Amino acid sequence: MTVNFGTWYDFRNPEPWRQSFEDLYANNIAQIAHSESLGFNSVWLTEHHFCDDGYTPSPMVIASAIGHATQHMRVGTNLMLLPIHDPVRMAEDAATLSLLTRGRFDLGVGIGYRQLEFDQFNRKLSHRPSLVEEGIDIIRQAWAGDKVDFSGKRFTVNNLAITPAPVTKPALLLGGMAPPAIDRAARIADGFLSTGGIGLDDYCEALERNGKSAADGNIVLGCWAIIAEDPEKEAAKLGDHILYQANEYIKWGAFGPPDQTPLFPDANAAISNGLYELWDANQAIAELKKLMSSYPQISDIHFWAQFPGESTESGTARLEYIAKNVLPHLK
Repeated sequence: MTVNFGTWYDFRNPEPWRQSFEDLYANNIAQIAHSESLGFNSVWLTEHHFCDDGYTPSPMVIASAIGHATQHMRVGTNLMLLPIHDPVRMAEDAATLSLLTRGRFDLGVGIGYRQLEFDQFNRKLSHRPSLVEEGIDIIRQAWAGDKVDFSGKRFTVNNLAITPAPVTKPALLLGGMAPPAIDRAARIADGFLSTGGIGLDDYCEALERNGKSAADGNIVLGCWAIIAEDPEKEAAKLGDHILYQANEYIKWGAFGPPDQTPLFPDANAAISNGLYELWDANQAIAELKKLMSSYPQISDIHFWAQFPGESTESGTARLEYIAKNVLPHLK
């Protein structure tokens, strides 16, 4: 399987390092276009709502701008929060993006975990499994070009034509870290969104358990490695940004109940005990080759373009280092 290498964006703009959101968006879009010229061939966007730092609530709008600014790279979401969305509307937006990009868009979704988001959009956390399963069923029907006729526990669609259908159907990917979510990805999705390499073995086993071949799996891997000529020095420079990112996810409940998951006291603890790896080019080549060899299902590996509050110039320097010293040895 040919592996794409890409970048990952959340468009966060935390108060300690706050810049104009207009500048942030413009700089990131320019950086994405530059990354395509460097040899990166995918870009991934992620979604949250009601965040003080502006964590992007509208990945599909941004994806449209990226599609216009690039020529060949794939544009995907890792990930959208499917349970808080109307699946018909999501199907329409994703189909439109596929048409605008001539088939370069992939839709990655997940189950979500923030109570605030579910409350505001009138959804229950306890309904997440059925919201996801029914949503994916509706999206698939919508993209098929036939009328959607669906009646479930959460949604009803009465013989509705959803047009225009995509000429190239996006891959419908599903993320998760808990065993039931990973099993669901193996059972009903076109691929598994893995955060930091979590769940790779579970996914392969779930494929077999669900009557599929592990060889036919598809893994899209969001990699949290910090790759630089002197990764320890780079991590020290980025310490406050890394600590902010890790602890915000903990506060939201990404890694378990917030009242039971302690915050990292400092950046060193976040790096040592979190999802981060520190690699120079040679280490990155060796580790990524090992991953690709161990899991031939991997179709994409992407890295944070920059950490929350880090300047695009600083992030671009790392991307240029990866493009020059790592990607040529992997493609």
